[in-house]
Amino acid sequence: MAVRILTDSACDLPKQVVAEYGIDVVPLMVYKDDKEYQDGVTLKPAEMFGRMRQGTIYKTAQVPPGSFLEKFGEYGKNGDSCIYLAFSSELSGTHDSALLARDQLQEAETSLKLDIIDTKCASMGFGLVVYLAARMAKEGKSHAEIVAAAQENAQHMEHIFTVDDLEYLYRGGRVSRTAAFVGGILNIKPVLHVQDGRLIPVEKARGRKKAIKRMVEIMGERGSNFKEQVIGISHGDDLAAAEELKTLLEQQYGCRKFIINDVGCAIGAHSGPGTLALFFLNNI
Repeated sequence: MAVRILTDSACDLPKQVVAEYGIDVVPLMVYKDDKEYQDGVTLKPAEMFGRMRQGTIYKTAQVPPGSFLEKFGEYGKNGDSCIYLAFSSELSGTHDSALLARDQLQEAETSLKLDIIDTKCASMGFGLVVYLAARMAKEGKSHAEIVAAAQENAQHMEHIFTVDDLEYLYRGGRVSRTAAFVGGILNIKPVLHVQDGRLIPVEKARGRKKAIKRMVEIMGERGSNFKEQVIGISHGDDLAAAEELKTLLEQQYGCRKFIINDVGCAIGAHSGPGTLALFFLNNI
């Protein structure tokens, strides 16, 4: 029996990591007007961010229960067990879709061993939880061991990020119209984090350079032993900023291992181009 790691596209993991560790990814849905896209499949981040800079507005929707039913059924036929690691239930209904699919399976008396974990994480913070679980599965760890470690890692995953334009957070209901307007005039760049699965403002910085500097400082305040862990960085079509942040972390904390990738369409549709995010564990 193999332990299969299933996740959704809000994890923002690079395709090479997904392939190397045999991770299954179901896509969230993205909409432009009445046209439907699958996050990372039929719509790529660079294309979406380019259109957003020209004024296009995207909306998103959860993974439908049918996608989970298909995957769960496949695992059951193969005699595998499954751990589904879900995007924060505070930010998406995708976790609920998986629960609905599980209930339908139970009604059919399917014997699939299945755990569904609400990580309360997002983007590469979510991705790091998935990556660490998939690494354990590849090493042959048991289903129970992986579940316990994933729950622990999710609880201790830090998310520190900034956005380049508050307008996108306003559209998603994360900041007020006034805050977005004033922030644009004064070049205010918010620094935010994720707490109990929700996006919470931490403080404000005047300009992007100061926001990035503050992200690095907060990392030092919240964690340690950064040489011993994989650090996640995700960006909204701004690889130069991601590389700048990586260099600062190498110089300040001696970080050696990184996973860097685009913010995917499901999250980027709400955070916008120029998003820059940093992820690490606070208990190593």
